Amino acid sequence: MKNGTHIIKLDNGYSLWTHTWNSGGRDRLLCLHGGPGDTHEVYEQFGSELKDLDIEVNTYDQLGSWYSDTPDWDNPDIRKKYLNVEYYVNEIEEVRQKLGLDKFYLAGHSWGGMISMIYARRHPEHLKGLIIISMIDNIADYIERMKLIRKQEFSPAQLQYMDDIERRGEFSDATYRRYIGHLYDEYIHRRKPAAQAHVTDIQSKAVYNYFQGDNEFVVTGDLDAWDFRNEIKKINVPTQLMFADHETMPLQTAKRMADDFPHARLAVTPGGGHNHMIDNPDVFFTNLKNYFKDVRTDKF
Repeated sequence: MKNGTHIIKLDNGYSLWTHTWNSGGRDRLLCLHGGPGDTHEVYEQFGSELKDLDIEVNTYDQLGSWYSDTPDWDNPDIRKKYLNVEYYVNEIEEVRQKLGLDKFYLAGHSWGGMISMIYARRHPEHLKGLIIISMIDNIADYIERMKLIRKQEFSPAQLQYMDDIERRGEFSDATYRRYIGHLYDEYIHRRKPAAQAHVTDIQSKAVYNYFQGDNEFVVTGDLDAWDFRNEIKKINVPTQLMFADHETMPLQTAKRMADDFPHARLAVTPGGGHNHMIDNPDVFFTNLKNYFKDVRTDKF
């Protein structure tokens, strides 16, 4: 695919937004964004950062995300067909084919890390390597981490207030939103560059709310029982795990994953939240570049 933005038409008739940097590079990378329902924007530095290593970087916005087509989520048949993990994993394979990728690297951030693990288990024949950014292999450990973070940040009275709001489903409550905003500033986007600011919230709420819930610090959506712990032991491609030391995902689980994957290592970004490629890019990209260099020289 040539450099620049391209719209690809899926077999289901919907269109997806894609962008390519460093076209024709020695290696090719496909990046999966988080959310679910977020966008490619956390990957916008990858093209320039990986140019010297001659790595082609491909990003796309998944179905329902801001720059791609949005189905009619009010239609129950549409929701049933597309609002499921199976669809989004299959979407990766179709995008791979449309972009002409093979023996490529797959990077997934957060939700993107989840579906990239599933893809790697199903289609290892297409992968040269796997990069998991801030995503663990089960939701139960994530929920425990959320409870710990909330306990560290709030008083017992504040916690009781939040629990009551969540039980009632009154997520628009102003005080609750202020508490959640504090958590986002501390653990998700610690650094908020003006270049990534938007006048409007571009997250696809229909997708996010269905899978996750109202926010990152409470799981009420369809993903609450997801568990891939046994399956990662069967993913044999060189796997780089990338986490931060001040984020939503538990580092203890990440360390265990580094042992459970047959061929993996863990890099931790200091001072970073969940979006640590933006919070501390110098360390993040040094670790990422070292991964590519070591795979190329059989030192990984």
